[in-house]
Amino acid sequence: MTEDNRKIHVIGINSYKFEDLSFKLQNLFLETENIAVPNSYFEEIKSWKEIGLEKKKLFFLSKSNKDLVNWLKSQKTDVILISRGDPLWFGIGRILLENFSKDEISFYPSNTCIQLAFSKLKIPWQDTVNVSIHGRDSTRLVEVLKTRPSSLAIITDSNKKSLEIIKKNLSELNIIDFYDFWLCEEIGFDNEKIRKLNLKESLPSDISSLNIVVLTKTKKNYSNYNLPLFGNSDHIFKTFDDRPNLFTKRDVRVQILAALELPKDGVIWDIGAGCGSIGLEALKLRPNLDLFCIDKRIGSKELILENSKRLGVKPKFILEEDINYALNMNNSSYLVKPNRLIIGGCDKKTKLQIINKIAQGMDIGDIIVIPIIDIQAIKELKEELEDKNFKTILNLIQTYKSLSIAEGMRLEPNNPVFILKGKK
Repeated sequence: MTEDNRKIHVIGINSYKFEDLSFKLQNLFLETENIAVPNSYFEEIKSWKEIGLEKKKLFFLSKSNKDLVNWLKSQKTDVILISRGDPLWFGIGRILLENFSKDEISFYPSNTCIQLAFSKLKIPWQDTVNVSIHGRDSTRLVEVLKTRPSSLAIITDSNKKSLEIIKKNLSELNIIDFYDFWLCEEIGFDNEKIRKLNLKESLPSDISSLNIVVLTKTKKNYSNYNLPLFGNSDHIFKTFDDRPNLFTKRDVRVQILAALELPKDGVIWDIGAGCGSIGLEALKLRPNLDLFCIDKRIGSKELILENSKRLGVKPKFILEEDINYALNMNNSSYLVKPNRLIIGGCDKKTKLQIINKIAQGMDIGDIIVIPIIDIQAIKELKEELEDKNFKTILNLIQTYKSLSIAEGMRLEPNNPVFILKGKK
């Protein structure tokens, strides 16, 4: 058999028992002399030679590195490479395809550890996001965690440090209470163990090196009990499932609340309210305010109502409508003149129209606050406020968050936000 015609048979397993292989793969193993096996379970597979093999077996201890590639290239006859699960799913398959032709390789996948874990947990996994930090940094993990998927499967490294990093990242992103943390060890093998961990406690000391983590969105009943007066964690707020980051984050929210100089009594409008995070937290600070939340997105009213229950507050009115329609069609008889006005979640033209329609009727001491991410819009908005006799102040809010990585810590920048404040 020439080297061009030989085959590299990559067999995925989720059991160390020879009899769990299909008859086809059992026969392939019996007929093949050279077998490469990962070092983490080399002895378990090497013990298969005790089943009364007619052919001699030569086992190569694989570390999935260049030595393995060189060994495979040196073989003149068919070889078997043992892998776990599906070799083409965060496995050795990618490396092999970079070094050998597709015609030279045959893959025989078994169930992935993630598939088995979700079957044990009895949770659908078609929408699960999969991330590997096995031999990788946690950059991709942080990116995914920021989107707050409903479920997340994480391929960990063999050491306990990767579990500590996951735990720290959840805490640093203020979503440690957002997920149930399932530690799944030796899935599919005799010593299989699945346990739900409390991340506010230390990790167990008896963790197998063969582990993965599954995060599932917790079904928690939120209440205003024990919530801080303001600066509530982002995970407290229910958001749009398809746009989980469409709300004002805590660091910026706190600055906007400070800029509003909230009075004990009066009326506050939150235009482009989204899930209501700013207006509802203002109401938590000043319960006697009348809050009017306005957002044109379908479903925003339902979100605001849910979040008002979580914070234990009650808006005066929620309008799921375009603010321009409400103002231009004389439908605003129910909208009492504001003493505090937040204008977010709309384009520059709409912001200018809102100022033009509402600012003129506001009283001395009343305040308008506009969070802005488009630097080109600042000049016109500032001039429009000043034209309506508002004294303006512009602040740039740029914050950084520390995130744990394998080497220690790095600082992750949050998007900069300009806060334009006008006081009449």
